[in-house]
Amino acid sequence: MARDTERPLRADAQRNRDKILAAAVRVFTEEGLDTHFERIAKEAGVGTGTLYRNFPTREILIEAAYRNEVARLCDAVPDLLATLPPREALRVWMGRFVDYATAKLGMADALRAVVASGADPYGHSRDMIQGAISSLMAAGTAAGVLRSDIRPTDMFAALAGIALTSAKPEQRDQAERLLDLTMDGLKPTPPQSSES
Repeated sequence: MARDTERPLRADAQRNRDKILAAAVRVFTEEGLDTHFERIAKEAGVGTGTLYRNFPTREILIEAAYRNEVARLCDAVPDLLATLPPREALRVWMGRFVDYATAKLGMADALRAVVASGADPYGHSRDMIQGAISSLMAAGTAAGVLRSDIRPTDMFAALAGIALTSAKPEQRDQAERLLDLTMDGLKPTPPQSSES
């Protein structure tokens, strides 16, 4: 039975689940697909039994960890827009997108194994990310701080390209420069003077 149709977890059980998912992303990214569940449990600070109760197979754990990363990325948008000016909210989120994409690339072998087993970890992730980008860009356009002629799909492609070319930790400085360059390209152009 899918997790979303079950009754909500107790607070301590939810904390353990969240710790397991975060640890799984770190460990699969650093050590690869063959990582033992015991290593993930230790990293999460939970018992192996707790890990297996939540995620009985490697594929279920990998898919849940990936989906959790997408949800964390997209769920951050309302809070960013509520606490930061729209342009700054977009720039902060773009940095988080690079973090997410780096983790996804690190988990590539694990995600391929999940796909090979017949599951679809990517499900609605593209739509969720496009929705997050759309919200951020709409807020910036409405505030007059972002161009209105850039599509969210264009922004997604730009961010994916930056993430692919700057995915290694030693390339993070380059990624930050490219994100700043992208933000410069999003500035609205001043209106042309009618006097010539």
